[in-house]
Amino acid sequence: MVSAFKIPCSYCNSAGRTSIFHGSWADSLTVDDYQDLLDRGWRRAGSVLYKPEMEKTCCPSYTIRLRASDFVPSKEQQRVSRRMQRFVDGALEVKKSVEAIEDPSICASACNEVSSLGTKETSSVSKKEKNMGDHITDYLSEQVNKVIWTCRESGQIPFSVQLPKASVKKVSQSKTKLLVEGAENLMYSSNIAFQIAATIRQAQSIAKDASQSAEDNPPTQTSPNKDSHTATSSQESATGRKGCSLRNSSVHPQGKRRRLEIHLKRSSFDPEEFALYRRYQINVHNDTPDDVSESSYRTFLVDTPLLPVQPSGDDRVPPRGFGSFHQQYVIDGHLVAVGVIDILPKCLSSKYFFWDPDFAFLSLGKYSALQEIGWVKENEVYCPSLQYYYLGYYIHSCSKMRYKAAYRPSELLCPLHYQWIPFELAKPLLDEKSYVVLSDYVLLQNGESSQPLVSGNVMEVQDDGISNDVLIDDDDKMIEPELESSDDDCLEAFGQASAEIENGDVSDILIG
Repeated sequence: MVSAFKIPCSYCNSAGRTSIFHGSWADSLTVDDYQDLLDRGWRRAGSVLYKPEMEKTCCPSYTIRLRASDFVPSKEQQRVSRRMQRFVDGALEVKKSVEAIEDPSICASACNEVSSLGTKETSSVSKKEKNMGDHITDYLSEQVNKVIWTCRESGQIPFSVQLPKASVKKVSQSKTKLLVEGAENLMYSSNIAFQIAATIRQAQSIAKDASQSAEDNPPTQTSPNKDSHTATSSQESATGRKGCSLRNSSVHPQGKRRRLEIHLKRSSFDPEEFALYRRYQINVHNDTPDDVSESSYRTFLVDTPLLPVQPSGDDRVPPRGFGSFHQQYVIDGHLVAVGVIDILPKCLSSKYFFWDPDFAFLSLGKYSALQEIGWVKENEVYCPSLQYYYLGYYIHSCSKMRYKAAYRPSELLCPLHYQWIPFELAKPLLDEKSYVVLSDYVLLQNGESSQPLVSGNVMEVQDDGISNDVLIDDDDKMIEPELESSDDDCLEAFGQASAEIENGDVSDILIG
């Protein structure tokens, strides 16, 4: 049964249930059928299939993809790869909180703290105190937004950097135990704290690069080899921290090499993954411990209707098969990130990405996207039909979701005729209005209009992710951002509604 329903929108934060979708519960689904659904604008959250009602929903969501073999990484994306390589080589200095992963007892203690959060009771507050707290957070949110605007005018934050509206929340006592050293007394946190810090560091690194390139070394001076010098300069550019230059450090000229492993496994419940997910949701998305339950995690990111397909030994199936997978990123035996993906006959579809907040400086959301694109390239050799990387939904009306277009060259799916339109051609149309029949551009270009629709100078899209990704959104996955990230905000809302759909109870969400 396919039902039309409404949910609150996490993208525009409008009042009421303004995000309008079609949804259905799927007990089982072949990978071929799901591939066809993706190419008709559908996606899944757990076992719930959903598709936006494009003409009615507040934030129209366009399926976005790119052909992996055509991908051209931007300078920022290349910097992310180099930063990770320096970190693995031990040439990138990090915070003490990250170095703690070398002590298994510390890691175990941290995991136990995260796992025990759900059992702690939250203290009740009076209505008067709550109203006062809301007044304070609203005031602080307004002040943060004013400071951001001031920084834009002064040039400290470029206007090209897309930042969502700040929302300040009070940090509960249960969360302060998870904070890094020196932040135990933190009272308030913002949803864009990671983005602001990363943007400032990026601006500082650009300034350092410009300063260093202007310096002339005496020709008689003895210097390290070219590769070593380049690594030193890149390290400083990536971190932008005070006193964290390898060149200026005589105490630790070379750090310990680390081991990065990437494991691809079938979707299943893993306690270690769940502990990381809880920590990510609480610290990055400011969820309360009660909001992050094991059952909701299973429904949201573990359950899948896709019937697994095992390798066939020919060119029809890649070596790992088709189906739903979790891709784990492990550093020195410590799980630091997980990408939730579907591998289908034509694509790798990125669903969600979550990561350890202590490793935000590595831009893990962006790094995972690059790894997933690389995976498609490698496996196209074994399965020629597997050529594309699907990034989820692109939402032009939501600035924090525009980062997906930074993975070029990308295409958007026309919501009416289901044709793939190059992003560069679709963007001018989306600049005019949020819902567009994108394939109309093709008809106009074929001679039905003499007016050019594409400007000679297409606006650059800032390569900053949510999930998943440092910029949330990351983070994030790509979120996703966060990306960081993947369609994290939308999927989380669907995770809450999926139980109602599974039980057939749609009385609260049926449009009628």
